[in-house]
Amino acid sequence: MKKNVQKIWAMVLACSLLHFSLAARPAFAFTVGEEREVGEILLYQTRLAFPLIDDPDIYQYINDLGAEVLRVSSAHFFDYRFFVIKNKEFNAFAAPSGLIFFHSGLIETMHSEDELVSVMAHEVGHVVSRHIASRMKKGTKVGIGAMALAIAGLALGGGGVAGQALVTGSMAASQALNLHFSRQDEEEADLLSYGWMKKMGRDTASMEKMLTTMRRITRYRMGQVPQYLLTHPDPEARLGYVQSLIAVDGASLSTQSQADDFAFLRAKYRILSQLEDEGQFRNFLAMKIADPKSSSLEKNMARYGLSQVEREANNYDRSHDLLREVIAAYPDRSILLVDLGRVELAAGNKDKALALFLEAKRQNPEDLWAVFQLAMVYLELGQLKEAEANLFTLAREIPEYSKIYYELGKLRSTQGEKGEASFYLGKYYLYEGRIELARDNFEKVIKETSLARDIRDNAEKMLETIERLEDGPGSKKKQEEKKRKEEAEGKNRLRLF
Repeated sequence: MKKNVQKIWAMVLACSLLHFSLAARPAFAFTVGEEREVGEILLYQTRLAFPLIDDPDIYQYINDLGAEVLRVSSAHFFDYRFFVIKNKEFNAFAAPSGLIFFHSGLIETMHSEDELVSVMAHEVGHVVSRHIASRMKKGTKVGIGAMALAIAGLALGGGGVAGQALVTGSMAASQALNLHFSRQDEEEADLLSYGWMKKMGRDTASMEKMLTTMRRITRYRMGQVPQYLLTHPDPEARLGYVQSLIAVDGASLSTQSQADDFAFLRAKYRILSQLEDEGQFRNFLAMKIADPKSSSLEKNMARYGLSQVEREANNYDRSHDLLREVIAAYPDRSILLVDLGRVELAAGNKDKALALFLEAKRQNPEDLWAVFQLAMVYLELGQLKEAEANLFTLAREIPEYSKIYYELGKLRSTQGEKGEASFYLGKYYLYEGRIELARDNFEKVIKETSLARDIRDNAEKMLETIERLEDGPGSKKKQEEKKRKEEAEGKNRLRLF
């Protein structure tokens, strides 16, 4: 009886949502161009508030998964980019212009790649449907900057200190109240993501597992609701809806094969090794290895996680031995050679590191993690031409990865190219959210008349970006202006008495 009710509910909701999608939608409040501008400002605001975990292997993994979702979805107005924020909050957010953020705290709760893809597909569903754009209130009183701050407060965790600091002023705060997804938005995004999961051959039951986790966390927090559940309301209703969709498909899904979770667990443990308390993480991994219910993959990837902990603790021999065990179990996973090379490089064995990085790149020429580590070891060995070639490859593939520009800046400085060094250091500081230092370096570039015109033009564009950031509400510049104005008004009131 329960399954029949679920089937009927699913068919009714599916039909109503399909009708909703095909019917005339309200005119979007913001144009695609304005949405792109909000997204650009938002990305810089994110960098100001939190560090991103954007090492090439993490960036490549999360964006390759995103590309898989995008291949089966449609109506793309934007170039999508996927980011991992270094923050313990249970949160993910689809921001304007195809920016999708996952907090490390959310990834920590996931048990499989399919669960991650289910959340990713859901967020892409919000962007494709332009749910945020439809909720943006365009008018003379609401500018691009105010909207970007309102969205940033939600995306970064409005309940946290950083998020609250971004949503400054009643205008941004009032906008934030209008940006939470409605139940209809959530159901539409769930319907889209469910269909895409099927097209990808992914396990749709992972959607149910993630929503069950969300419901459990909601109950556990006892009033301290995670930001994800503030912007994505009613996990109980969403869970029932997804369960009904699964019930409709029934046995037709039984042939779906489970995804290989090697890459997921590697990325997850790489992330957690940078965040977790060392002792607690060690205990968690040791329990995974000792648990008779753990699969061979889970045990081996727990050893991988321990290798990362040992590397962070400078226990290079132990890290090396653990990685060798994992490589023996997965000899075809060339990215493990890069991880082993990092241990050798940290231990001072540059030649061994170089050999491992070169072999990893030979096996997978598209591995950006190998490219980055090759650049690092070539710098250590003083082979600057080879280092530069690899850094420029990365700059083309991951143009917002700040560490590239730091290394290029140092490289140009050692070559006596002070103007170009300032340009790359300016980009490094900008992407690190250190606006004043970025401005200082770009201003040096513009004054350097011997530099190529395209570099100076690029520096001018970067300064224009900084100016837009500083003119936005909530910026340091605006806050100082507000303080001066309040002080002046206070002095004028005193004069009246």
